[in-house]
Amino acid sequence: MKSSALNRSSKLKIYRSLIRPVVTYGCEAWTVTDRDEQHLRIFERKILRKIFDPVQNEDGSWGIRMNYKLNKLIENADIVRFIKSRRIAWLGHVMWMDDKRTHKKILEWKPIGTRIRGRPR
Repeated sequence: MKSSALNRSSKLKIYRSLIRPVVTYGCEAWTVTDRDEQHLRIFERKILRKIFDPVQNEDGSWGIRMNYKLNKLIENADIVRFIKSRRIAWLGHVMWMDDKRTHKKILEWKPIGTRIRGRPR
């Protein structure tokens, strides 16, 4: 990603077509916590900072791009939004499935009875 042989648009295409799908494989079934979201965003920003080179400040010093500038460059299409969109797409597939399919049965399953109170023996 640091190579100057590729331009930014090619690097973004590589990220969106190769890296992000590998990282988010099976994300439809994940239970994503706030901590997981934070780690995924950190990972994505590290890659984006490599793609979008350091910026020269007004005083002539070099620095990294701020988070809000990275969000503006990728138009707020971060990895967490990608995961949430994939989960909604999977829900749409499950809703159209036949009632005999296991995924649909699990989605519509209502547990019966109650658990006993207290810690298990």
